[in-house]
Amino acid sequence: MLFLENPVLQRELVINLRMLRGFLLLFAYVALLGLLVYSAWPAEQKLDLVQPVKARELVNLFFLGQYLLMSLMTPSFAAGAITGEKERSSFEMLLASPLRPAAIVLGKLLASLVPLGELMICSLPIVMLCLPLGGVSPLEVFAAYFAMICSVILSGMISLWCSSFFTRTSASLVVSYLLILPLALVGVLVWRALEQLGGARLAVVMTVVPAVCGSVGALLWYDICRRLLHPPDLGSEGKQVIDLETEAEQAVGLYINRDEWPDKLFAPPKRTTFLEDDANPIYDKEIRSEIFSQGTLMLRLVIQISMIVAFFVMAYCLFIAPQHAAWYVAYVLLFNLLVGPVFSAGSVTSERERETLDLLLVTLITPWQMLWGKLLSGLRVSSVLTAFLVWPMVLACLMPLDFWSNLPTMAGYFLIVGVTAVTTSLAALACSTLFRKSSTALVATYLTVGTVFFAPVAALAFVRTFVPDSPAAGAVEAIQALSPFSAAFSLPLETSKGSNLATADARVFFGFMAFGLLLNGTLLAAVTWLFKARWRVSE
Repeated sequence: MLFLENPVLQRELVINLRMLRGFLLLFAYVALLGLLVYSAWPAEQKLDLVQPVKARELVNLFFLGQYLLMSLMTPSFAAGAITGEKERSSFEMLLASPLRPAAIVLGKLLASLVPLGELMICSLPIVMLCLPLGGVSPLEVFAAYFAMICSVILSGMISLWCSSFFTRTSASLVVSYLLILPLALVGVLVWRALEQLGGARLAVVMTVVPAVCGSVGALLWYDICRRLLHPPDLGSEGKQVIDLETEAEQAVGLYINRDEWPDKLFAPPKRTTFLEDDANPIYDKEIRSEIFSQGTLMLRLVIQISMIVAFFVMAYCLFIAPQHAAWYVAYVLLFNLLVGPVFSAGSVTSERERETLDLLLVTLITPWQMLWGKLLSGLRVSSVLTAFLVWPMVLACLMPLDFWSNLPTMAGYFLIVGVTAVTTSLAALACSTLFRKSSTALVATYLTVGTVFFAPVAALAFVRTFVPDSPAAGAVEAIQALSPFSAAFSLPLETSKGSNLATADARVFFGFMAFGLLLNGTLLAAVTWLFKARWRVSE
């Protein structure tokens, strides 16, 4: 029942393997890795096999890139494993079946990991092409794949664990990313730090990594089975509206009081009076009720996790080594990229999922009011959450530190964060208008915005490492204006302990500001057109 005759596994595999997106993902993944290896392949006619530095760099880039891609893709497959049952109103029927919780968890986990396993298997021929270049032994290849498999299984367990806590896939997805991304970055840093130790790295990969992943995974497995055996939300079909006052009384850890500052900035109290005549009913409904209708668990976890990670990053980048302040800005941008779309990607799709879109369209509310109400409510929550991380930057400017002489640069950092926050919310609202499911809109937003923001940085690092004299180097330098991360590192920063590691180029900053304004204007015009032309024209 656990493996060969697991109905949950069989059903999930039949559905997933028949979908066209699986084949498209496999083609895109293998094509990307193949193009990566082809572009970085040494151009020399004769290779120096005694010191194959470039070959080792190529293999390391291949593995680290594949590892990060796997870590980013795992939540998209596993974070909706249980929440999807709740959204489809089939959660209770699954629990009422004769299946044991362990069989359900195993079926969901294996079904989520099978597509990822296919991607790893299909990448083997590409890495085998790199072995003749020298510098890497087959044992190192085996150790790298073994560590990647252990990490992917742990990431799947984390995503499945998050899926058992929430009733919406979007909430499960963002919390999964907040937990998995720091672990993935730690894995990359450890792999790079042990690169010169050779045998010691193999020993760590073959012993410590599986032990840690197995221990944490076993604890998560036990907790998921316990929650399935005694589900706290049984009888609600995952559609209950949680009373926030009762939830606050039972909450462990962070407490959100919607009547006090600063909590009411992102979670205003419920309205007890009538709306004013000129108030936007869509905005009032979204910000006071809709966003928090499923409780504040996701919000509390996001705040606590981000603050814990930010404490260490802030302490080092802003106060111990202020010349690395751009790295803290990059952390704030990454946080907004993860959290910002969550509150806007379900703006329209949630109306479709609840079958209330038709009711909304027959009201006297204009499409313009719907647009601004949906946009501003999500933007307000994400901006306030991001402002919590921006506050240490303001504090650093007020303290007698080196930032006093770099106020224009600090102002540039604030502008970059502000433009990015607007971009992520607008992109999420556009995807929510185009797609029918909130989870699909959220993943599409992550994919679109992440590609635009990260691709220039990755391309620049690749070109500088492998093909610095390539004709494409100039084009890669030009597209840095598309990324807020490049814009942050392009600003000049001079401190008593050193300067910014990147070469200061204010043109990248001004280019990003112009691109941000153009992109946001285009997205706003497109969403406005979709609100009017796709549904109805109402003035």
